[in-house]
Amino acid sequence: MVLVAGFALVPPLLSHDIYSYVDYARLGALHGIDPYVRGPAAAPADPAFAQVTWPHTPSAYGALFTLATYPLAWLPVSAAVWVLKIVAGASVLGLAAICARLAPQRGVDPLRAAVFVALNPLVLVQVVGGGHNDALAMLLAMLGVAGVLGATEASAGAALVVAVAIKASTAFLAPFALLGAGRRGRLMLGAALALSAALAISYLAFGWHWLQAIGLAGENQSKTSHLSIPSTAARLTGLGKEPVRAAALTLYAALFAYLLAWTWRGGDWLRAAAWASFGLLLATSWLLPWYLIWTLPLAALSRDRRLQFLVLALTAFQLGARLPS
Repeated sequence: MVLVAGFALVPPLLSHDIYSYVDYARLGALHGIDPYVRGPAAAPADPAFAQVTWPHTPSAYGALFTLATYPLAWLPVSAAVWVLKIVAGASVLGLAAICARLAPQRGVDPLRAAVFVALNPLVLVQVVGGGHNDALAMLLAMLGVAGVLGATEASAGAALVVAVAIKASTAFLAPFALLGAGRRGRLMLGAALALSAALAISYLAFGWHWLQAIGLAGENQSKTSHLSIPSTAARLTGLGKEPVRAAALTLYAALFAYLLAWTWRGGDWLRAAAWASFGLLLATSWLLPWYLIWTLPLAALSRDRRLQFLVLALTAFQLGARLPS
């Protein structure tokens, strides 16, 4: 807890995405500009703009997250940044607490599960230090996991939908949770009610423009980060980035289908979801170090030592990402 709090209280580290969160909020709340239509450059005089690294890119984040940040627009930029960093730190602590609570049910040591998540160096430096919203999205997703394991399927379905409305990358978890639910109808009902509410709120706030965030997130697959696995494989083999990227996505689709079939036949749905999250990190050509939070809580509860070892190996590989040269 002390380390998480310490990284939450230092200035933003390594990434300026947190300033984009603030800028998008200020675009909508103060300047009357839809952040899903125009990027921060639409208001270059705004004090948040000076720290933004993607000035012409509209928001790629979920509509509920963007709307939830609107009240921060009336704070000084520095204060808004601190609020978001505290939210990130609290979300990581929440994830650790959920993992510790679920661990006995999974036959896992609670302390080890919590430490595996909260004290991962990429979580401390990148997720908490950078104030990324991935921690909040995964906190909601893991509330969905807890709901499935605790037989409160309706709340689980709602939590999973809200997680996707924060960041779409959490959507991989939903089909496994559905297959693992004891009462699938209740999970689908909870998800349907939450989805209806989320769609109504998003439409009232942004029309249908917020749907462009989904396409924008997909377009990131046309980019490559230096330490993504496909990019690294292309460099080492001398093959072009495009065929390697296509092969990686094809292999991931096959893995995802296999894991769903394995779960359908009675396999451990949480273990399958953990492997699906890890496979997604290996397959994406746009891998950023804070994305490790997508897989850490699932791997901690997976009861799969091989997977946990591979997650730690990927952590070590990503430690050099985004460090100043």
